[in-house]
Amino acid sequence: MPAGSSDSNRVAIVGASSLRGKELKLVLEERNFPAADIVLLDTSVMAGTLTEAAGEPTFIRELEEDSFDKVRFACFAGNPADTEQNWLAAQNAGATVIDLTGALAAAGKAYAWIPSLASVLPPKAAAGANGHPQRVAYDSPATPVVIACTVAAALAAFSPRALAAVLFPPVSDRDQPGIDELETQTASLLSFRPIEQPVFDAQVAFNLLSRYGQESKPSLASTRAAIARDVAHYLAGRAPVPAIQLVQAPVFYGYAFAAYAEFANLPASEQLAGAFRNLGVKIAAPEDPAPTNVTVAGEAEIQLAPIELDTSIAGGVWLWGVADNLRLATTNAVRIAEELLAKPAA
Repeated sequence: MPAGSSDSNRVAIVGASSLRGKELKLVLEERNFPAADIVLLDTSVMAGTLTEAAGEPTFIRELEEDSFDKVRFACFAGNPADTEQNWLAAQNAGATVIDLTGALAAAGKAYAWIPSLASVLPPKAAAGANGHPQRVAYDSPATPVVIACTVAAALAAFSPRALAAVLFPPVSDRDQPGIDELETQTASLLSFRPIEQPVFDAQVAFNLLSRYGQESKPSLASTRAAIARDVAHYLAGRAPVPAIQLVQAPVFYGYAFAAYAEFANLPASEQLAGAFRNLGVKIAAPEDPAPTNVTVAGEAEIQLAPIELDTSIAGGVWLWGVADNLRLATTNAVRIAEELLAKPAA
């Protein structure tokens, strides 16, 4: 458990009704984060919803001006627009902002941090926010960014001459509306009824998509561009930046990916596997089944199948991996808070 007095470690979760917000609360509880209180906040639409925290019944509170009073960590896990509108209020109230929505990273207003990669990609010096040297907002990168950076960091020491990853996002990356759309589309198609597509503007059920319909916002292309931007920014010359492609998969949860790396001098498979294990990645034994979206549910780490040699290109290897998209992202955010508590007071 991190050092620090729990009396002052009040945590606010903005977007508590979102899938990320719910998962974040669970991770805080399961990791025994020393929080005096977990305040659940959301827009007026969701305010008043009955839930529980630390085994006790509680309500989601409406996001207001004084919501961040005496808050040590303000975690934004819902709508990016809510982050943009409220993060300064949290910071001005004295809270340390941890953003899981990507809004602050896109605006260049937060310091990205992946604690699991610190051994090979040491954290950069964080600049102060809004001209104040002690006010730093932190970006907890999205699951695909953590995956791509982990692959690049693990392979950096072996100097790959080519590196690419195809990522397969689940519909839960679009929160509950994405899940509802896949569910209703599946039921409608099996019943030979017309499908509804307000989220993806396309048939996602029983399908793979390289792009969404024109009415879908954000587009798959813009999502891909944001991931590539955040990966390049985090690696910043410290590790090879992978080429990235996105293909929307008709699955509810779990982020799957296939990565290809090519080396002038192919390392031994055990060397490659060891580099991933050193970053907390779990690799299946040859006799074990390959990990899937189902088997990784509830797990906090990236999981890989045994690394395979390409049969047609010398020096080429393939990686197949999966991660629980909600658990990986929220665990990273909690680890940021734990690392900050473990630091001696300035």
